[in-house]
Amino acid sequence: MGAIIYLFYFIGSWLDENHPSDTVYYSKILAMLGVCIAIYNVIRQVNELNKTE
Repeated sequence: MGAIIYLFYFIGSWLDENHPSDTVYYSKILAMLGVCIAIYNVIRQVNELNKTE
């Protein structure tokens, strides 16, 4: 979960450095996207565990 969030934040900070903009914060947007993907992944895995019981 942490690796996904860090990866998205790292990509966002790289985009912030290489494509500067006054209104867009790539690192914040991509970090939040990483949080959503990580939570979705955890929920999906828990549902898979509950199906096998």
